[in-house]
Amino acid sequence: MVNSTPQLLKSVLSEGRFTDEHATTLALLDEALIQVCAQVSCDAAFIVTSQQDNLFAPSLEVVDTAKRQVASYFTLERDSQSLFTQALLSDTEFLDLLLANEFALELSLTDGDIPPSEQMDTSKFAHALSQLPQWLHLAVSPAVTVGNVRVMLACVYIHNQPIEVVRKDDVNSCRHFYLEDITFQVASAMELRRVSYLLENKERQYQELFQQLPMACALVDVNDCVVVQNQVANQSLPLIEGQSLYDLMQSDDHPLLEDTLHIVRTGMLRQAFCELPLKTGIQQHWYKFSFCHAMNSQKQLLLMVEDITERYRLADELSFHSNHDALTGLPNRIQFEALLEEVLAEDEEIQACVAFLDLDQFQVINDLSGHLAGDQLLQQVAKRLKQLLRKGDVVARLGGDEFGLLMYYADEEAAKQVAKRICHQLFEHEFVWKNVQHNVSASIGIAKLDKTADDIYQVMSQADAACRLAKEEGRNRWHYFCPDDPQVHTLYNQMVASVDITGALALNQFELFYQLIEPLSKAESGLHMEILLRMVQDDGKFVSPGVFLPAAERYNLASRVDRWVIDNLLKWGSDNLDTWSELSMVSVNLSAMSLADQKFMGWLEMRLMVEPELVDKLCFEITETAAVSQLQQATALIDLLQPLGCKLALDDFGSGFSSFAYLKCLNVDFVKIDGQFVVNLCRDSSDQAIVNAICQLGKDMNFEVIAEFVESTEIGYKLKHLGVDYGQGYAINKPAPLSTLDSGIRHPWLIEDNEQFIGGDI
Repeated sequence: MVNSTPQLLKSVLSEGRFTDEHATTLALLDEALIQVCAQVSCDAAFIVTSQQDNLFAPSLEVVDTAKRQVASYFTLERDSQSLFTQALLSDTEFLDLLLANEFALELSLTDGDIPPSEQMDTSKFAHALSQLPQWLHLAVSPAVTVGNVRVMLACVYIHNQPIEVVRKDDVNSCRHFYLEDITFQVASAMELRRVSYLLENKERQYQELFQQLPMACALVDVNDCVVVQNQVANQSLPLIEGQSLYDLMQSDDHPLLEDTLHIVRTGMLRQAFCELPLKTGIQQHWYKFSFCHAMNSQKQLLLMVEDITERYRLADELSFHSNHDALTGLPNRIQFEALLEEVLAEDEEIQACVAFLDLDQFQVINDLSGHLAGDQLLQQVAKRLKQLLRKGDVVARLGGDEFGLLMYYADEEAAKQVAKRICHQLFEHEFVWKNVQHNVSASIGIAKLDKTADDIYQVMSQADAACRLAKEEGRNRWHYFCPDDPQVHTLYNQMVASVDITGALALNQFELFYQLIEPLSKAESGLHMEILLRMVQDDGKFVSPGVFLPAAERYNLASRVDRWVIDNLLKWGSDNLDTWSELSMVSVNLSAMSLADQKFMGWLEMRLMVEPELVDKLCFEITETAAVSQLQQATALIDLLQPLGCKLALDDFGSGFSSFAYLKCLNVDFVKIDGQFVVNLCRDSSDQAIVNAICQLGKDMNFEVIAEFVESTEIGYKLKHLGVDYGQGYAINKPAPLSTLDSGIRHPWLIEDNEQFIGGDI
C-alpha cells in the first residue's frame, strides 16, 4: 500500500534497518550506554528493558508476554562486560526489582558492602554486582514506562569519582536527572521502533493475506476503478487494474451498483452488497459484489466477489420445475393461469380463445395397462398437441389427463378449426402398450378470453363447462361456449354452484327445513316430517336444493352434504329432546353417491350408534333410481339400519322402468309415489289405477305408501279413498325452518269422514 503508515515510519525513523527488530534494539541500547558513559564520565553502564506484546492476548493481565533485554558497556574491563550481562540475565528476581524501582538511587560502596537504602532493599544488589570489578559508586535511574516498553538505566564508577554533570541547555541539572531523561528517550525510541516494526509486519501480513484469500478481492478507488486485486480475482474475474467496475456490466445494472457504492461511501451501512451478472466468454455468470471501507488514507473500498452462478442456475431450475409439468415438460396450471392473466392485463385488445381438452376413457387405459402406460400416452399426446397447435399458441398440462390450450389472435372460427384438427388427429393416433391397442380420443371445450370477464377463472369455468358438455354429448368432439346455450348455461351454473357448496360447507351456510308427511287414515299423535336442505346466500336469501344438489352430485360433493345434514339434524335432536320425543318419524334423504361411499357409510354407522335416544325416529329415503342402480349398496344400507331401529323409504317410486322387480329384493318400510302420478289424480283414471295398484302392492308386501305433490285438499281425500297411508305437499304445509319447530304434536289436516272432494270412481 503506497504511503501507508508503516512505510512512512520506516523511511523517516529507521532508514530501512527494520529487518531485525532484536538486532536493531540492541544497537540502540549500545549507542545509549556509550553516550551515558561519555556524558557522566562513568566506567560502566547497564540497561534493562521489558517489552510487552498483546497482539494475541486481549489483556496483558491474562497472558504474560513480556520480553526482557539486558545490555552493558564497560569502558576498560571488556572481559567483565559479558560476564556481568549474563549474571543480570540469570537473576530474574533482580531484574524484576530494577524494573519495579520508582526512585533515583545513589549508592556508594563502604568497606566492601552496599549500604542500606530507605527506598529499596539494597541487599538484593549484592549477587548481581559481585561480577563487577571493585566499584566505588552506583547511580540507578527510576524505571520509565512508555507504551508497552519499560526501561531502567544505571551507571557504575570503578576507578573514577562521580562528578556533577552539567548539560548545555540546563546548568542546574545533575546526574540523576540526566539518567532519567535518557532513560525516557530510550523507552520512547524503543516503543516507537516496536510500533513501527509491528506496523511493518502488519502491512506485510495484510498483503500476504490479501493475496492468499480463497475468494476474489480487489481495492476500488474513489473513481470506482480497480486499484489492485488478488490472485483469485486475476484468475477468475474479467477485472483489469485501472478499469472501471461499470465497464464490466450492462448499462441496465449500473443504477444498482451505484446505489450500493453510495450506501457504503456515505456510511449508511458499513457493508453492502449487490448481485449482478457479468459476461465471461460466451456464458453469463452471476456474482455477489460486497463492499466495505479499506480503512486507508485513499478512502478506497475493499471489494469481495463471490460467484453465485450455481445458485441462480438452481433457482432457474427450481422456477422451471415449479412452472412446468415434470412428466410432459409442458407448462403447468400455475404457468397457464399466469399467461391468461397477462392476456387479460394487456392494454391492447387481443382476440384469444381458451380451450380445455380432456382425454376420453383415460381411466380405462390406466386400469387395463397400468399407470406406466397412462404416463406414456400423456407424453405422446403432449408432443402431438404441440405439433397440432399454431405457432405461438400454448399447450399446458393442467392435471391428470386434462390439458389447457391458449390460442392467441384466434376468433371463434379459428379456434373451432384447431379443435376440429386436434379431435381428428388424436382419434387417428395409435397407442399400443404390450401388444394391446387402445383407442384415443378427446373432448374439447372452448371459450373466448373476454376482457370483460371478472377474472381468468370465469373464462376457465366456461371452457370447463363446454368440455364437460362435449363429453356428455358423446365424446371425441368439441363444444364452443355460448352464454345463450341453455345446456352450457345449466352446466356452467352447476359448476359455479359446486364452488358455492364447498364454501357453504366450510362456512356452515346451510339451514335445515322440514315438511310434514300427513297420515291420511291413521290417528298418529306425533308429527311425521321430511328434512329438507336450503343453502343460505350472503344476502340471506335461500337457494333451492333443485339448484345446488345436481351440482353436488356432478362434482362428488353429495356425500359431504349428506354428512352435514345428518350431523346437524342429530345435534338439533339432542338440543331439543322434548320435541324430538313427541315426533312420530323424521325422514332424511341419502344420495346415490353416499350409498357407494364406503367411508361415508362407516361414518354413518358410528354417528348413529352414539345417538341411541334419537335413531329409532329416523327414516332414510333413497331414490328408486339409486336403489335400482346400486341394489347391493341399498341392501347393505337396510342391513345397517334395521338393527338400529331406523326405517327405510323408497323415494320417487314409479319413475323407473322395472321397479316392481326390485321391490322383492328390498325390505323397505315406505314407498313414496312419484309426484307425476299424483298431481292430476282427481282427473286422470290412469293415475288412479297406478296409485291403486301400488297401494294394493303395499298391503301385500307389507310397506306403507306415501304420496307427494299433494297440492289440494281434494287430492288428499282422493288419496285417502284409494288407500294411500300418507300425503305430502304444499296443501298440507310448505317447508319451514327446523329452528322454528317448537312442538312435535300433530294437528290433523283432513276433516274426518268428509268425502265431498272425492271425484269419480276408480
